[in-house]
Amino acid sequence: MFRMNLGSGEFDGYVVVSLRGELDLVDAAAVAAALGTVAARDPWIIVDLSGLEFIDAAGVAALSRGRRQARNAGGDLLLAAPRPRVRRVLALIWKADGSGVQASVAAAAASAGSPPSDGRADPATAR
Repeated sequence: MFRMNLGSGEFDGYVVVSLRGELDLVDAAAVAAALGTVAARDPWIIVDLSGLEFIDAAGVAALSRGRRQARNAGGDLLLAAPRPRVRRVLALIWKADGSGVQASVAAAAASAGSPPSDGRADPATAR
């Protein structure tokens, strides 16, 4: 069973979204749409993957779409705390160097620094 907790909290200026269970073709479109909704409201997002047991290419594509939507809104989407099985898939598909995938929510926030205080990027200083 798949569960998603949108806006499950905030950490250092980022909205934290938690995913649990298996993210595959069945739920990928719903996850992408939900991340787009979050990005429109607050584009600085960390997706906590600590409860995600499985992800396939469709799930990775959903996260990638969410990241694109966050960046288009002036923010970013970072991934945190994937289990080893999920990390292996992300390493193959998300980015070859594994950047953007951190060991914890705190490490993800620290890797990028704090977002602007109003939640929107200043075009002159966007990352």
